[in-house]
Amino acid sequence: MHILRHWRAGRVWFIAWCLVSTLHIIGVPLNVEGAQQAADSHPGALSLGQAVVLGIVEGLTEYLPVSSTGHLLLAERVMKIEAPPMASEEEKQRTEEATDAYTICIQAGAIIAVLGLYLRRVKQMLLGLLGKDPAGLRMVVNIAAGFLPAAVIGLLFNRVIKEYLFGPWPVIGAWLVGGLAILAVDWWQQRRGTQQRLMKQLEELTWSGALIIGLAQCLAMWPGTSRSLVTIVGGLMVGLSLQAAVEFSFLLGVITLGAATSYDALKHGALMLQTFDPLSLVLGLVFAFLAAVLSVKWMVGYLNQHGLAIFGYYRVALAVLVAPLILMHLL
Repeated sequence: MHILRHWRAGRVWFIAWCLVSTLHIIGVPLNVEGAQQAADSHPGALSLGQAVVLGIVEGLTEYLPVSSTGHLLLAERVMKIEAPPMASEEEKQRTEEATDAYTICIQAGAIIAVLGLYLRRVKQMLLGLLGKDPAGLRMVVNIAAGFLPAAVIGLLFNRVIKEYLFGPWPVIGAWLVGGLAILAVDWWQQRRGTQQRLMKQLEELTWSGALIIGLAQCLAMWPGTSRSLVTIVGGLMVGLSLQAAVEFSFLLGVITLGAATSYDALKHGALMLQTFDPLSLVLGLVFAFLAAVLSVKWMVGYLNQHGLAIFGYYRVALAVLVAPLILMHLL
């Protein structure tokens, strides 16, 4: 029990350290009073309440197979996060770029949540890099193999994807197709239920299987598809158990999302701070972290007892609900 208390305390301090470090990296002041004064001088398009909502939406949906990008785009439309009507086209473009970067950078909160919840596995991989844990080193190789395809495709097609796919109809289509895919996979899983004992654990994943999961992850560059969805399904396709596929999806997400967050923070960090008040960045990160902790812990517990079907029904229902609202210009 004494060791367990030290372990839990260490995990809490690790999470806190990661969160504080992330805030420093993107240049967000930690003095709340100073941040509030900065808010008064930044009348931008994002209020503090909207920042909280976006953080919660990001944290709740990032690791669930429902698409955080699609939900964030929907939240932006519902809350009408945009430049003032009298703003110039240049100002509107800058606000749009800053908002897109903001929704990516607050992923850092969700990343830190998974780092804390899977600290044992993270420590194992660090020991592997030091040559002290062969299983940890294999995990590092697998994560690298899974990350490589998305890194290449993302760098090559990032601008094209943002220009043509970041709209309501591509997202709705992805929600619907992804929901039907989940229901098909759940049916397939039930059919092979008697073979569950033969499915691989995470330690049995090979680098070639991880590469296949990484190729599947590239499909998530279509907004609304869900990175978690395609990586979990990819894991099932290469023979992992559902629990192992979910864990690998979470760990792979730390690297993939971390790279995207770092890229946008470096590229658009100054623009975000010029457009939005620093306190909104703090709130987005903090609430994304808190919501992700709840979301990940719930999902792991839920999947231990149930399958993926609930997420399929949710995606289909969301697509059917949002489509007519878009057609009637209510969103």
